[in-house]
Amino acid sequence: MTSIKKFALFAILGTLLGTTLTACNTFEGAGQDVQAGGRAIERSADNVQKKM
Repeated sequence: MTSIKKFALFAILGTLLGTTLTACNTFEGAGQDVQAGGRAIERSADNVQKKM
């Protein structure tokens, strides 16, 4: 393989790796947001149930 092809291959692999790692953080953050929303709904439901 020529050095230009190797460089291109490593550049593509690096980009894919960086994108994958960023996506993992994004999904983790989204999961935390959904979890926080679920907790808020649960607290609201508990408050309504106590008032009944």
